[in-house]
Amino acid sequence: MRILLSNDDGYFAPGLAALAQAAARLGSITVVAPERDRSGASNSLTLDRPLTLRQAPTGFYFVNGTPTDCVHMAVTGMLAEQPDVVISGVNSGANMGDDTIYSGTVAAATEGHLLGIPSIAVSLVGHHGEHFASAARIACELVERWLSKPPGEPMLLNVNVPDLPYDQLRGVEVTRLGRRHKAEPVIRATDPRGQTVYWVGPAGSAADAGPGTDFHAVAAGRVSVTPLQLDLTHTGQLESVRDWLER
Repeated sequence: MRILLSNDDGYFAPGLAALAQAAARLGSITVVAPERDRSGASNSLTLDRPLTLRQAPTGFYFVNGTPTDCVHMAVTGMLAEQPDVVISGVNSGANMGDDTIYSGTVAAATEGHLLGIPSIAVSLVGHHGEHFASAARIACELVERWLSKPPGEPMLLNVNVPDLPYDQLRGVEVTRLGRRHKAEPVIRATDPRGQTVYWVGPAGSAADAGPGTDFHAVAAGRVSVTPLQLDLTHTGQLESVRDWLER
């Protein structure tokens, strides 16, 4: 089995190292990740300059681009054979609800899915990042299930794992994405040259976090597994927009 790993925290991130260690028992591992932290890069491709590919002493490859660049480069030009699965992570911090729109972790998996490869984005939910091994083990278990019971259709999974020891996790729940309140205001500051600068504020708290959501599952100590889709068409509005245009 050929497994492509990536992330958005950078090739040096502890979550990626934990994932590579855990996934090595499943098959041949190739790691292609950004050279620096690219959290929040979403699905951006670098089109205004060439990209470079280098290899670290760990054997991991790193790219001076986005998570999407990494997976795209690996699948369409670097690797001699297409990987059987793409795993992105383990991200340090949640990717739930609206986070998925901005997440570079989810974007790397999305690119794999767009290129026809089963893909998983996996994140560790917590502020301390103590149990990356738990999330890596969950990701590997999902891949093993894929192998033993192939799904009937291509899947893109967004997985969020509470920052707990593996034996304290309270099972796995299939969820939908919740929603957050709007983000906190930008933070105004002054740089050393006296110019006004702005930091993007933190994400808002969960607004839609009831039963069935990823927020609810993780808060209860369960692993959240959310299938994602890429068709942004609002099918419920097709007829109303046609009517609106034809008036």
